[in-house]
Amino acid sequence: MCHVLGVKNNNYYSYQKRKSLAPVDTERQDMLQWVKDIAEFSDNTYGQRRIQKALNSLDYPVGRRKTAQLMKEANVWVRYKKKYKATTNSDHNKPVYENELEQDFDVQYANQAWVQDITYIWTAEGWLYLAVVIDLYSRKVVGWSMGSRMKAKLVCDALTMAIWQRKPKAGLIVHSDQGVQYASHQYRRILKLHKFVGSMSKKGCCWDNAVAESFFGSLKQERVHWRNYRTRYAAQQDVLNYITMWYNSQRMHSYLNYQSPNEFERMDKSVKEVA
Repeated sequence: MCHVLGVKNNNYYSYQKRKSLAPVDTERQDMLQWVKDIAEFSDNTYGQRRIQKALNSLDYPVGRRKTAQLMKEANVWVRYKKKYKATTNSDHNKPVYENELEQDFDVQYANQAWVQDITYIWTAEGWLYLAVVIDLYSRKVVGWSMGSRMKAKLVCDALTMAIWQRKPKAGLIVHSDQGVQYASHQYRRILKLHKFVGSMSKKGCCWDNAVAESFFGSLKQERVHWRNYRTRYAAQQDVLNYITMWYNSQRMHSYLNYQSPNEFERMDKSVKEVA
């Protein structure tokens, strides 16, 4: 090889000796291993920002550019987004609520304002529908319900679960789109019973319920679109795992300064419900 390349043998061996004596950058090797571990822990859902924040929390003061370099060197990949369609059926003659939320998603207390929505998940047995309730204060999913039919019972069960878990007081704003399920008599009766304030998005305006839409985007991008569910039960168990064991408990949320919803609520010792 030296003869073909026109390199003297002694120069080649000298280079190999210098290379073997070069100090190993142990800190960089440690960071590369952490990047791999963080990516595996997140099921390859963390991009540059979240991996950077995770490294910073481990006392590695790296920026976005170095994080990108480390991810490339560690051969870490990130799940990409896939498109999905809306499920709202607002073509009905039932009464609707005024928009009390008006896209004000920054609230100061737990159980001050909740948002809700419905999405769908494909399985080999057919569609599985998921309704969720999210507390805007911590972005925590506080109620959910899944079923094979997109009826009023689906959203009522999710709201009932949230009420049971959080025990909110009267005056809570409960926001949704103008879907027929949220305009049903059963749903309106729950709000009236607990003296909650109903609120609905303007027709055709997805930004009015952006927090719920964002959650569904994360769920599908990070989990559902990478699975092939043979049964509705398998999908239910996987979604339940995502909500309880990952999204609420572990996933770093940019709105919460890269804390999980559970951690955010634990760290804020001054959390008080609206009187």
